[in-house]
Amino acid sequence: MKGLNITVLGDGGWGTTLAILLHRRGFKVNLWGAFPDYVSYLDKKRINTKFLPQIKIPYGIEITPDLNEAVPDKDLIIFAVPSQHLRKILKKVKQLDYPRGAIYLSVTKGIEMGTLKRMSEIIHEEMGNIRLAILSGPTIAHEVAKGIPAACVIASYDRNLRKYLQGIFMTERFRVYTNDDVIGVELGGSLKNIIAIACGISDGLGFGTNTKAALLSRGLAEISRLGFTMGAKVATFSGISGLGDLVTTCISPYSRNRFVGEQIGKGKSLKQITDHMQMVAEGIATTKSAYALSLKYKVDMPITKEVYAVLYKNKSPKKAVRDLMTREKKEE
Repeated sequence: MKGLNITVLGDGGWGTTLAILLHRRGFKVNLWGAFPDYVSYLDKKRINTKFLPQIKIPYGIEITPDLNEAVPDKDLIIFAVPSQHLRKILKKVKQLDYPRGAIYLSVTKGIEMGTLKRMSEIIHEEMGNIRLAILSGPTIAHEVAKGIPAACVIASYDRNLRKYLQGIFMTERFRVYTNDDVIGVELGGSLKNIIAIACGISDGLGFGTNTKAALLSRGLAEISRLGFTMGAKVATFSGISGLGDLVTTCISPYSRNRFVGEQIGKGKSLKQITDHMQMVAEGIATTKSAYALSLKYKVDMPITKEVYAVLYKNKSPKKAVRDLMTREKKEE
């Protein structure tokens, strides 16, 4: 295990953090970024000022913009790119002499717009029957990079693979659980971002803890309904990759999705917000995909429906709240 050669594709905050964590574990690590100028800056400065400020990137980590350097002859390849760009990167990887026998790990949270596919579905569609697992959970990047205790989940249909990866990532400050519910783990990590936008809107409107508690609990209910209909285990959504990730994203001041919602609640337009953001808030695209999934599977998702209307139909946040609160009376 110690001789593993690992590449992280994606030099955002989470990709950089995982590269640092794996380097600290004693593995040989490459970090790939899509933009050569910024990669050159990272290689010289050794601080990811855009996405992970104040955290030093060890000199032992090789940083490259060249997929021909990053992909061939690697034992473990980690996909840490934004969800809406994953397929494009996979198509580039396929054109290379990529290692067919390597282990592949997705840490990307999202649902592809248009196809409505989860990340593992896209990876298998493009790469074929490779050895694949998913890592997800409540993992704010800068906290993990600083060594603040955190927990996550690695999901795979292959029991031996998920246990093997558990051994690679687990440290005394980064606890890793395993799960065989790939659908549930992926959906939990993706759909919680919609509820985080809703909680941000609540914050921006000046609402309180009671409002956020209602959004969290009812948000978890609609995530679980959709997940179960799509083949996930309901219990997964009460775990680290479900409830754990949901709570973190909805309350953390560092949550990009909660921030987007807060700014909308304060009266800014989505374009005004995203034009000034360096990092991707996955919940924006996921809201559109999840709303389409709710229609496809005929699942009632009232919070998702209202967030979609606010983001894409210019609905007033206050009107969305009123419509949520005055829906038809029902049992819990």
